[in-house]
Amino acid sequence: MESTRDIKGRIKSVTNIQQITKAMKMVAAARLRKAEEKANGSRPYAEKIGELLRRASSETSGFTSPLFRKGDVKKVAYLVICGDKGLAGAYNSNVMKRTVQEISGKDRSSYALYVCGKQAKNYLKFRGYEVDSYHFGFSDKPSAQDSIELAKEMVDYFTNEEVDEVYIIYTKFITALRQEVKMDKLLPIEQPNDEEKVGSEEGQFETSYLFLPNPADVLSRLLPEYVQVQIYNAMLQSAASELGSRMAAMSAATDNAAERIDDLNLTYNKARQAQVTNEISEIVGGAAALE
Repeated sequence: MESTRDIKGRIKSVTNIQQITKAMKMVAAARLRKAEEKANGSRPYAEKIGELLRRASSETSGFTSPLFRKGDVKKVAYLVICGDKGLAGAYNSNVMKRTVQEISGKDRSSYALYVCGKQAKNYLKFRGYEVDSYHFGFSDKPSAQDSIELAKEMVDYFTNEEVDEVYIIYTKFITALRQEVKMDKLLPIEQPNDEEKVGSEEGQFETSYLFLPNPADVLSRLLPEYVQVQIYNAMLQSAASELGSRMAAMSAATDNAAERIDDLNLTYNKARQAQVTNEISEIVGGAAALE
């Protein structure tokens, strides 16, 4: 059995860890509220951009754009949004497992990896995967400017025909305790099908729109904005998911530390009791020897 001194040292160590995890939990919880508000607030805007895109397309016949380009898919790009830090439960590993699942067994020339987050780069590097583009420093606090730069980069890769499709892999925030890894097609932008166009002409939309100077000009400006909004929405969803996962992980770690401290206190009491019993036995034995 360990000495009481060693057990007391372990209790002190676990208590210090518990204080750290509790502080991290409180910080994550405080930041999660703001991140959740941003994530939930971005959804209506992203949906409205999509609706405007469909409306403008339905009123524009014969419109073409490089972002609509389709053809043989020879190279697929994956924009992976992950975290810069660990200690967030299975948040990072779930995203990377989905990424590896998509690229596993494929020829290196058939895909490109555009990575956001230090954890993603380290994960892929450790497993021997090369990264084509790397961004970091904004995983838990993304800004609109970050998404604008990423969107411009993705559009340039696509319009220069370096890749034929672009998918974005991120974590959708549902609740603080529930997140879901998603993979959405970013480029080429899907044009509304004939049924959607007919539906809009028959009055599917309740509100009528007047596009100035004309729907084609509005659509040409709207397409890059649509890509940027989709990326920004994914970044906000991922940021809220990361903070939610970290809060849950630190909460579990704090509870586990409390249980460990209780076990160590019990072990300490048993060791102390055995030590006292042994000392009493020695005293009694010594007294009996003197008689």
